[in-house]
Amino acid sequence: MIKKIVSIVIAIFATSALLVGLEDLPKWADPKQPASIHVSPGYIEKSLEETGVPNIVTAVLADYRGYDTMFETAVIFTAGIAVIMLLRRSKNGKKA
Repeated sequence: MIKKIVSIVIAIFATSALLVGLEDLPKWADPKQPASIHVSPGYIEKSLEETGVPNIVTAVLADYRGYDTMFETAVIFTAGIAVIMLLRRSKNGKKA
């Protein structure tokens, strides 16, 4: 019983801390937030010439983020494989 109460108190405290932290985030779809002013225009204007990839999302994920964050592409690949393994079915129609 005491473990349940402690768990509930911890969950309430963590939720409260996250909700308080939301106040510091920029407002949703605010055109004056830093990502909209500095980062996005650079990706939109220069991604094709810098990466040679016509799809901006692919260019950002595979080229910019792949170099910026070590093994980002490997993480995305591993997540894709995990989803495929979770959703696959065996030959007789039952889950594997």
